[in-house]
Amino acid sequence: MAVSVSVVLLLAIIVVMMVRKQGLKTIHAIVCALLGFYLASSSLAPTIDELSTNLAGVIEDINF
Repeated sequence: MAVSVSVVLLLAIIVVMMVRKQGLKTIHAIVCALLGFYLASSSLAPTIDELSTNLAGVIEDINF
């Protein structure tokens, strides 16, 4: 749960920065958000969740 909240906040910050600084149009950000909602309710959701969890684990295991 903590990982998903952190990822959501990070992605939200990135989208806001891209809308403000990089010229990402608001409609494009809305379309991406809608795609995310539809993906979350699709049959791909468990695979995407497992992939992001594994990726977070790999990043956590990296020693700097």
